[in-house]
Amino acid sequence: MTPEDRQLLTALFDAAVRAADPLRALRGHLPQPPKGRTVVIGAGKGAAQLAAAFEDLWTAPLEGVVVTRYGYGCATRQIKVLVAAHPVPDQAGLAASAALFNAVQGLTADDLVVALICGGGSALLPCPPGDLTLEDEAALNRALLASGAPISVMNAIRKQVSGIKGGRLAAACHPARVVTLVVSDVPGDDPAQVASGPTVPDRVTREDARAMAAAWRIALPDKVAAWLAGEAGRAPDPTDPIFAGHQVQVIASARISLEAAAAASPLPAVILSDAIEGEARDVARVHAAIAREVALRNRPFARPVVILSGGETTVTLRGKGRGGRNSEFLLALALAAEGVSFSALAADTDGIDGSENNAGAFADGASMMRLRALGADPAALLARNDAYTAFQTLGDLFEPGPTGTNVNDFRAILLR
Repeated sequence: MTPEDRQLLTALFDAAVRAADPLRALRGHLPQPPKGRTVVIGAGKGAAQLAAAFEDLWTAPLEGVVVTRYGYGCATRQIKVLVAAHPVPDQAGLAASAALFNAVQGLTADDLVVALICGGGSALLPCPPGDLTLEDEAALNRALLASGAPISVMNAIRKQVSGIKGGRLAAACHPARVVTLVVSDVPGDDPAQVASGPTVPDRVTREDARAMAAAWRIALPDKVAAWLAGEAGRAPDPTDPIFAGHQVQVIASARISLEAAAAASPLPAVILSDAIEGEARDVARVHAAIAREVALRNRPFARPVVILSGGETTVTLRGKGRGGRNSEFLLALALAAEGVSFSALAADTDGIDGSENNAGAFADGASMMRLRALGADPAALLARNDAYTAFQTLGDLFEPGPTGTNVNDFRAILLR
């Protein structure tokens, strides 16, 4: 890949991230200050940056607490920032959930709760219901992450095995008014899906969750399966009067970020979709077929072109390698489009792909040839989910660090 191509792809990623900048996203979406208290709560990988931006924009007294992932915090003045583990919850997350509930106790109808919600909040807010434990919830998360199920399925199940998700935190705010401001990382931008909707109740039922688990053959831990088979602790109904007057707004999303990247491109750019789901390697093969068609026949898009897409792919674990869904997508793309003259970047907009230190990676039509020359087998690396090692060997990992926001996957394929 030429330095110019790498620079262009990085610039498009940066434009996508800037479009989801917390200060820019929040401006114009703030509610009017209430007669009483303003309490800010929140969760997600960009929650600390959202809290800091909210403090800069808010003109009245405020207080509150948000939780983010280890290493994702930032300085705030009035809002306390807690940190916890992601993607598998830990004891700090359990304490953070308790702190959020404590922050909204004793409110009145004159008070306002502003919930700053973004991707990653599901793992950051463990709150096992009934006789379940933190380890039960962690075991559930591991099973979901290994299943290859889409985020909508994972979150539907999480909501039914929680004391805080599925609108339960909003219910605890009653009688205060709740305004939820969402940075969406889910395909379709359903706010009830982001962070499993702690302040947004959902119509998905426990019966639906059981059916989804069966359809995706998710190996639920025994205690979790028993809980789902029971009746206790059902999620609140969205039509419950306690939610009357609540407001929910999506303030940033993959769609907005991809449109910003397209506008920033010096070459013609097209957006395939901002809501692509499916197995990362399968999605990659479709993208590779499109790239090959463009390279060979100038259709469905004429060269030069930058092909953009977003959404959230999944990875079904088959081996014990390293790497997240964007790295796996790119390794599969480079294999399927080997020999095609392209350059590509796939990365998570939060700056971390899965649990590694990279957001994703770069690849081109010669990447796999170079990898073999270095003594590695690309197909074997893909078979064991070891995309991180592949791109580490090539020196092509993309490592911008935490970005302070999260609108999910960013993919750009450049054909000159």
